[in-house]
Amino acid sequence: MSAPLVCISFPGTAREALSFYADIFGGELSLHSYEYFGRTDGPPNAIAHGVLGGDVALAGSDAPAGEQTVRFEGLTLSRLGTAEPAILHEWFDKLCIGGSAIDPLAPKPWGASDGQVTDRHGLRWLIGYERQA
Repeated sequence: MSAPLVCISFPGTAREALSFYADIFGGELSLHSYEYFGRTDGPPNAIAHGVLGGDVALAGSDAPAGEQTVRFEGLTLSRLGTAEPAILHEWFDKLCIGGSAIDPLAPKPWGASDGQVTDRHGLRWLIGYERQA
């Protein structure tokens, strides 16, 4: 069984956003323009369908004029224990570039290390790991 794929409507920044996530998490990035799909409800080079496949899978597009764009409340994308601590710290630091650290990735009283960040594209992330024995 596969997990749901988060599909995000960006305000004309889908190419930059999905490339940003590909640079951080790796994976295969596929981008298709409005022109490629024959769409005329936006600029020809706008992204009509983009997918990042890999350990982090996201989809996105540039929203046509008048449609809502990314705005989340009560949603956090979690990457807890999904890589070695050094990699998780690297991801957290890169997500902070142009974004806002809500809670630094650091040891917590319950023994785990985690932190939260809202990245420059408006996605909130929880990154962390358990103490290693």
